Amino acid sequence: MIEFDEFGPEKVIEVYHPKLGMHGFIVIDNTALGTGKGGVRMTPDVSLEEVFKLARAMTWKCALADLPFGGAKSGIKADPRKMSCEKKSEFIKAFAEAIREFVPLKYVPAPDMNTGEKEMDLIAKTIGSMKAATGKSKKLGGLPHELGSTGFGVFHAAVVASKFIGMNLRNAMIAVEGFGNVGSFAAKFLSEYGAKIVAVSDIEGCVYNPQGLSFEGLMKATKEKCSVVHYSGPITKKLYNYELFELPVDVIITAAVPNVINFNNVDNVKAKLIVEGSNIPIAPETEQVLHERNVLVVPDIIANAGGVISSYAEFVDGNEHKMFRMVESKIRKNVSLVLKHSKKEGKKPRDIAMQIARKRVRKKCKTCRA
Repeated sequence: MIEFDEFGPEKVIEVYHPKLGMHGFIVIDNTALGTGKGGVRMTPDVSLEEVFKLARAMTWKCALADLPFGGAKSGIKADPRKMSCEKKSEFIKAFAEAIREFVPLKYVPAPDMNTGEKEMDLIAKTIGSMKAATGKSKKLGGLPHELGSTGFGVFHAAVVASKFIGMNLRNAMIAVEGFGNVGSFAAKFLSEYGAKIVAVSDIEGCVYNPQGLSFEGLMKATKEKCSVVHYSGPITKKLYNYELFELPVDVIITAAVPNVINFNNVDNVKAKLIVEGSNIPIAPETEQVLHERNVLVVPDIIANAGGVISSYAEFVDGNEHKMFRMVESKIRKNVSLVLKHSKKEGKKPRDIAMQIARKRVRKKCKTCRA
């Protein structure tokens, strides 16, 4: 059930195409700071409630990234694994036609689960404006998320946070949960920085070597055999993916599924720093337990904002070089701001991040309480 409050949502829209069977949702949560920004999720079980929660998260994420974007999100109820490419394209075109009146003045779509640059290109072409979507292909002047902007931001969040707690990241042992777009790029940049990637997991399992894993070897395993579990290297152990969170490492990067650190395993976490590259990997109550144990958690709403910062760079016609500079600058600035206030006030970083986000939105919001 959607709960309306002082911040929104401003618009909740359901769209249909009876002939195709396309059924979708858009939630434009808050546009006080600018047009609503958020991805298009295509899954068989996506719900209006899920889309609303993601839209609200985008409201806070854009505010914390200090972008002139509001929060929004959309979903298409479909299983792309059971659709032909042609059928999927028909759904995307029908969805674009249905949301035309809101794009791009009230909402600008971006990639999300099961949508990428191909789908964003199709939305932009259908609506007839290159401003109608971000995350487009390079040939349409886009900055696709496949460039690794989110993982790049997660890396810089880790650099700032490690210095904050006096950790030498160049000698740190890192575990990366998930080796998709976010996790693989975070691992790449951390490895190049000099950190030691000792554990990586994906849907099939986890590989662990306390002496370190080769990033090139991990990429080879995923490209050739579709999983990190096929990594071949000396003294490498194969583990269940849930075991990653209990390994004797310095840093955990979450980059896959929600609620992976919870009351069942939080007492076994040995890392001193957790950077949330994925959305909602730890419930706020569990984050509080970690905070009380002096484990620093950099929350998702600042750590994984590289994707939406990249979207803004594309929206204002920035190039790839400018985008990476913008991601680095904004992530470093905002992580540092949150951690300094967290230490000063004795509150966990998420609480401070939310205080800052609400203050920024309220300042511009005509319907919010002063």
